[in-house]
Amino acid sequence: MDLSLNDETLEDFHPSFSLNFEEQTGHHVHVIERDLTEPHRIVGEYLQPGGYLKLIELGLEDCVEEIDAQQIYGYALFNNGQSTRLSYPLEKYGSHVAGRSFHNGRFVQKMREKAASLPNVRMEEGTVTSLLEVKEVVKGVVYKSKAGEELQAFAPLTIVCDGCFSNLRRYLCSSKVEVPSSFVGLVLENCKLPFPNHGHVILADPSPILFYPISSTEVRCLVDVPGQKMPSIANGKMSNYLKTSVAPQIPTELHDAFIAAVDKGKIKTMPNRSMPANPLPTPGALLMGDAFNMRHPLTGGGMTVALSDIVVLQNLLAPLHDFHDASSLSKYLESFYTLRKPVASTINTLAGALYKVFSSSLEAGRNEMRQACFDYLRLGGTCSTGPVALLSGLNPRPLSLIVHFFAVAVFGVGRLMLPFPSPKRLLIGARLIASACDIIFPIIRAEGVRQMFFPAMIPAYYRRVPS
Repeated sequence: MDLSLNDETLEDFHPSFSLNFEEQTGHHVHVIERDLTEPHRIVGEYLQPGGYLKLIELGLEDCVEEIDAQQIYGYALFNNGQSTRLSYPLEKYGSHVAGRSFHNGRFVQKMREKAASLPNVRMEEGTVTSLLEVKEVVKGVVYKSKAGEELQAFAPLTIVCDGCFSNLRRYLCSSKVEVPSSFVGLVLENCKLPFPNHGHVILADPSPILFYPISSTEVRCLVDVPGQKMPSIANGKMSNYLKTSVAPQIPTELHDAFIAAVDKGKIKTMPNRSMPANPLPTPGALLMGDAFNMRHPLTGGGMTVALSDIVVLQNLLAPLHDFHDASSLSKYLESFYTLRKPVASTINTLAGALYKVFSSSLEAGRNEMRQACFDYLRLGGTCSTGPVALLSGLNPRPLSLIVHFFAVAVFGVGRLMLPFPSPKRLLIGARLIASACDIIFPIIRAEGVRQMFFPAMIPAYYRRVPS
């Protein structure tokens, strides 16, 4: 039996699925990769603690070893000259459990090496061009080998995970991709972060700036640039923008290293894409990773969602022995889309909401919401650990997310009413609540209200293993 997979951008990390699946079931896995050389990317570098726990569950935690990965224990948040540290709630876990940040390519290569070491996994360099369909059932893929020869690979189940630029998703989901912004990436060398072993988020104008270590000597900087038009790198406008508009807003400890990185000229960009999961169940095929579901990468939750999805799918496929009844298998796998929701929808919703809250705005209510969120997190206790537990994937509970989100809004309104509720303050408070609703409700609607909050109401939730 052959289980065929394709991935053209390894952000989806399907080798972790092929590894564990092969070991537990003995099925054959054919992995077709566009390029097996080490990738150099500015995303897929941050793994939340919840994602690390999924690596442990898959038996793959050693893939973050020997790549100079850095342990991450929380976030530092900066706003208008003030800062606060938010720690991950890791007290009930072992000392090795934390977030991890690293060079994406090093991690990808470790995963590939481990997959290729298994006797039933075949890794091949090639580019998948289309799905093979017979009577609306996917039977495999058409691909071009490294030598340019057009070949076919047949399998009872084809898992498509060809990344954010997928050319196959149109066959397997109803996709509506949004590009709210782009990241401009730099590497700062030999500098110390204000809060070691923490991710740093600067609430800058017009949108956030991120810093986190990716090795013992390097710090990744990601500058969010809203909209789809960016200053040109080629004519020097990007360098000028970074020096004049961005540099004055970053912590003084990082300023000189930031300018040096800009002068070095190794500036990379990446569009930030958002796409809710909207599958079209298709017998013989399943869509995963960024080809299937994307969120703004501000919170670094993409790998956690992908690894969580792999665990869900692995558990669903583990008891199966025969994949050849494509219709029954497709109906059974519909439960995947519901079972993945607690983790995926929590991280997706939080990513979209925080990006909008943390970006500056001309609206008084939106800016008040940003300040309220910063001050709410500084309160400590559950006001800090609750949101951070959601962000880290340690507590993927959509209802808890909604409670904290509107607690921030109520907290913001309460502050406006002190020392007394003037008409102007009442108006700003009303706008704050309206802004909160405008931010969160469209995201929840896109994720699916029933799937997020009432998954047991979805018939596929109870789908039984095909006999």
